[in-house]
Amino acid sequence: MGASRGLRSGTRYAFSRDFKKKGTINLSTYLQHYKVGDIVDIKVNGAVQKGMPYKVYHGKTGVVYNVTKSAVGVIIYKKVGNRYLEKRVNVRVEHISRSRSREEFLNRVKDNARKRKEAKEKGESVQLKRQPAMPRDSRTVAMENIESLNPVPYDTNI
Repeated sequence: MGASRGLRSGTRYAFSRDFKKKGTINLSTYLQHYKVGDIVDIKVNGAVQKGMPYKVYHGKTGVVYNVTKSAVGVIIYKKVGNRYLEKRVNVRVEHISRSRSREEFLNRVKDNARKRKEAKEKGESVQLKRQPAMPRDSRTVAMENIESLNPVPYDTNI
């Protein structure tokens, strides 16, 4: 017998609610304000079947292009064959969350602006580029008080 390939096949764990997260949805989910251009993550909430995106978009990140009363339109790039196609998906607000992918970048921009301003006041130059982690410093290990751990020989006497 062949396996059925319905609309929600293979989503047993993807659409299930997390442990101790079942039940009513937090009110803060509905009170979020989304604007055109916001970056959002699509994470399907299995408790709400309305406005649920297709399973292939679960876990994807996109940009909001349209905002309505209870849903938003999201532009997502989907890989089809050897190319990426722009897909426009309408999703209810229960199934999206604000993305944190640019958070570190925006914090770095603000921090660099602050450093640049401080350096300008002092009249010195500042290095703002990120540097890769350098190798750790060398260490020497003292050889005294080291005991050898040898396995105990197998004993057949009981």
